Amino acid sequence: MAEASTSLQSDKIHPTAAIAANVQLGAGVQVGAFTSIGADVIVGDGTHIGSHCSLDGPMRIGRDNRILGHAALGGEPQDKKFRGERSELVIGDRNTIREFVTINRGTGDGGGITRIGDDNWILAYAHIAHDCTVGNHTVFSNNATLAGHVEVGDHVILSGFTGIHQFCRIGAHAFIGMGALINGDVPPFVMVAADQYGRPRGINSEGLKRRGFDSDRIAAIKRAYRALYVSGASLGDAKLKLAELARDSNDVRDLLDFIERGERPLLR
Repeated sequence: MAEASTSLQSDKIHPTAAIAANVQLGAGVQVGAFTSIGADVIVGDGTHIGSHCSLDGPMRIGRDNRILGHAALGGEPQDKKFRGERSELVIGDRNTIREFVTINRGTGDGGGITRIGDDNWILAYAHIAHDCTVGNHTVFSNNATLAGHVEVGDHVILSGFTGIHQFCRIGAHAFIGMGALINGDVPPFVMVAADQYGRPRGINSEGLKRRGFDSDRIAAIKRAYRALYVSGASLGDAKLKLAELARDSNDVRDLLDFIERGERPLLR
């Protein structure tokens, strides 16, 4: 990592950018006009940072990210219990973070880290609060919002204006429809549509097909969905049925494991 003050960086850093002395910028990093990068920030090779952005440390950003204008990353958590303890934001590789996105650092009580994986597409005005964990290949549409301590699995799509309650988990390959408000855990593969609060409306079969799930895998997931949401069975009886189905399907096993680990009520 080269220090920001190195002359090799001068042609890629706008003269109006304000960069703290101990910031580390990798090879090929670009920084736009009027952007501020605070102390204890590390930026990986090939990352482009647009104009008027605010990056506050401690924060680590990986390689080949695109951060567009007015994004505010690594700010203090919006948590009254935060007392200035050391916490950080960790962002992986090849993410696109669009205009006015806000992502906060973690808190001491929540593990101290907000973590974003790789290859995510985070669109304008999205917000990711303290201590959240976001996987890989997700899409956050405009104004999608996570409260604190939310976990989002791989390949999740959050449509515009969705809101996720604190401590909820969104399982891998789930799809959350526009304007849905989520106050419980969403199992993997499930598609949720807006209501007063979001309610399950089937599985995300189209997304699964695009990711290479064959017809047998999708059929097994549909059988699990019917057992959990259509049969009218109690949650306990539904889990017994899922355990039976899981003998022949790793995907159903993943769904059942997700349910068993939950602390928030399951969205039903």
